[in-house]
Amino acid sequence: MAPDTVTLTIEGDDATDELTVPSDLLDILREQPDESDPQVVGDIAMFGLAQRIHGAVHHGQGEPSEDIAELEAATLDLFEERFGSTFGELTGHDH
Repeated sequence: MAPDTVTLTIEGDDATDELTVPSDLLDILREQPDESDPQVVGDIAMFGLAQRIHGAVHHGQGEPSEDIAELEAATLDLFEERFGSTFGELTGHDH
């Protein structure tokens, strides 16, 4: 028997995408009982994006361009706005 799933729609300026995930997975990842499914997925997306840009800036080969460094700074600012803590504080990985 297949698990119950939830499908979420991600909308951008000119495109949409759908993401279907097991409902029980979101229940496990939910940090607060009143968090909605989109909030849970949004939090995970923000963590993933912050990790990716952090890796590109600090763990890639060579020095990042100024544009990429500014992009990391903007992403980490938005991360802190969302979570009320810095990426380094929440992950224990700070440079």
